[in-house]
Amino acid sequence: MSGAAVRPGLSGNLRGALWMLASAVTFSAMTTLIKFLGDDYPAALQTFYRQAAGLMILLPVIIRHRGAAFATSRPSILIFRSLAGTVGMILSFYAFQKMPLADANALSFTRTLWLVPLAAFVVKEKIGPMRIGAAILGFIGVLVMIRPGAGGEFAVGLPAMAMLGSALLFAFTVTGMKVLTRDHSTTVILVWSAVLGLALAIPGAILTWRVPEPRDFVLLCLMGVIATVNQACYIKGMSLGDAGAMAPIDYTRLVFTAAAGFFLFHEVPGLWTWVGAGIVVTATLAITLREQQLARSARLSAVAEVDG
Repeated sequence: MSGAAVRPGLSGNLRGALWMLASAVTFSAMTTLIKFLGDDYPAALQTFYRQAAGLMILLPVIIRHRGAAFATSRPSILIFRSLAGTVGMILSFYAFQKMPLADANALSFTRTLWLVPLAAFVVKEKIGPMRIGAAILGFIGVLVMIRPGAGGEFAVGLPAMAMLGSALLFAFTVTGMKVLTRDHSTTVILVWSAVLGLALAIPGAILTWRVPEPRDFVLLCLMGVIATVNQACYIKGMSLGDAGAMAPIDYTRLVFTAAAGFFLFHEVPGLWTWVGAGIVVTATLAITLREQQLARSARLSAVAEVDG
C-alpha cells in the first residue's frame, strides 16, 4: 500500500518537480565545492576535472554504441557548441569562486534573457512584444543588481562580467541544441559535448596545473560527478514536466545557494541583489511561460491540420 502503490499515480509535473528539486540541490552542492576549492584550483583546472568526470560517466555509452555515438551531419555546430560551453563553464566557475554564491547564481539566470535575441537572429523565430519586453525588464534587473557606478560590494567587475558572458555562451549552447535536436539524438549531442569539452579544457588545465592533494583530488572528482548528475536531473525534470511548471522550481537553487553561502562562507546577499534577482526571475519566468504557450498553440495547429 505504500510507496509502490502511490508512485504510478504521480503526475508528470510532480515527478518532474522532484527531479528539478534534485537538480537545484545538486547545483548548489556543485557551486559550493567550486567555491571551496577555488582558492587553490583555478576555474580552468576545475573545468578540466568536471569535463573528465562527465566523459567517464558517458564512456560505457560510447563503448557500447561506438561509431553511432559520433554520427553527425553537423560537426561545425557541435564543435562551436562545445567551445562555447567550455569557455562558458570556465567563466561561470571563475564567477562562483570570486562572487557571493547568491549573486553569481542570480546572474546565471540571464541565460534565458539572452535566448530571446538569439532565437530571433539565429533560429529565425518570430519574437513578439511580450518576450522582448520581458527580456528588457530582465536586463533592467541585472542593472539593479550590479548598479553601474554605485561602487558598492556588488558593482560591475570582472566576476560579474564573467557570469554575464557565461550566460550568453550557455544561451548559444541551448540555441545550438535546438538546431541539433532536429536530426540528432540526445546521446550523440552529449557524447560530442563530453569528448570535445574535455579536449578543449586541456590547454587551460596545463596552464594552471598543480598536483592536487589526495583529499582535494577526491573533492574535484566529486564536483565533476555532481555536475554531471545535476545536468541529468535537469534534463529529466524538463522532459517529464511542462516547462512553465518546472521553471519556478529551478529558481529554488537561488535559495539553496544563498543558504550555502551564508552558513559556509558567511555571505549575506544585499537588498539590491534580492530586488534585482526578483526582477530577473520574473522576466525569465514570463519568457518561459510564453514560449510554452506558443509551443502548445503550434502543436494544436499541427493536430488541427492533420485532422482537417
